[in-house]
Amino acid sequence: MTSIHRLLDEAFAGIALSPDVQDLKEEIRANLAARAAELEAAGRAPDAAAQRAVEELGDVRALVASWLPETAAPGDAAPTRPATAFEEHAAAWERHRVRPRPGFAVRATLLPLIALAGLLPLALSIGGVLELSLPVQLLCAAAVALPLGVVVGDALHQETSYNFAMPLGRAIGFGTASALVIAALPVAALGLRHGWGWFVAGAALLVVGIPLFAYLGATQTNRAKPWARSSWMQQEWEHPNRFTTDQNAAARFGIYTAVLWIVAIVVFLVVGFVGAWAWSWLALVGALVVMLLLLTRMMFGGKPGGED
Repeated sequence: MTSIHRLLDEAFAGIALSPDVQDLKEEIRANLAARAAELEAAGRAPDAAAQRAVEELGDVRALVASWLPETAAPGDAAPTRPATAFEEHAAAWERHRVRPRPGFAVRATLLPLIALAGLLPLALSIGGVLELSLPVQLLCAAAVALPLGVVVGDALHQETSYNFAMPLGRAIGFGTASALVIAALPVAALGLRHGWGWFVAGAALLVVGIPLFAYLGATQTNRAKPWARSSWMQQEWEHPNRFTTDQNAAARFGIYTAVLWIVAIVVFLVVGFVGAWAWSWLALVGALVVMLLLLTRMMFGGKPGGED
């Protein structure tokens, strides 16, 4: 269905969605879904079935033109002023508005509360105020990271007014990477009470989580819906950045970030192993500063599509 939604929105791009046209679009959507299901049952892959169903539909503009009523004769209505860019965008947003699903709203409220319930006793335990065993501390760390990772993946898998829903597998990947990075801090903090080995464990979580983030970000395609990509915000009001106009720049940033953090974590571990844990954290801070400077340079510097 995600492919059907995307292809249908692209077919209707640039067509004013009056109530009648919106009804026609929803009717076409149902027919396309049924036809795609038939093609899948015949052995086609889901994406290929959706593409074939849309191709069989033919010229959408001609179909809409045949559906629309005759244009009113001149003088039947008083002339109106042209709509402003803001009004056009507001009307388009209202037509394409997608309301959050109730289940997602409930999960997005309850899961952070679970994370907070795990964070408070863990912080008190690490600070020496509350005595908890190591297994309980690890359980609290998991209670912090896992719910927040689920929230990230769940949010990306939801369709919004501006973006298509991210495929489930990729959303799970982002959620997993988020959980690993979030878990790195409480796990490393256990080193304050249980030895330097937990610092290494926290760093290991970062070694896995950050490159996973970089890979997912570098391979992500544009999820913005056609109407949003052509909206007044991107054309007139938003300051253009490299990542919206040059996907290669986004891919390079992901690769640079992965290499940067791998080197920083290796330096962190090497300096720590030689006994200078008090200074090893500077490698991570330095990597963060370099990454932010690199992000600024790649988003707003140079020419789109050019060399950095």
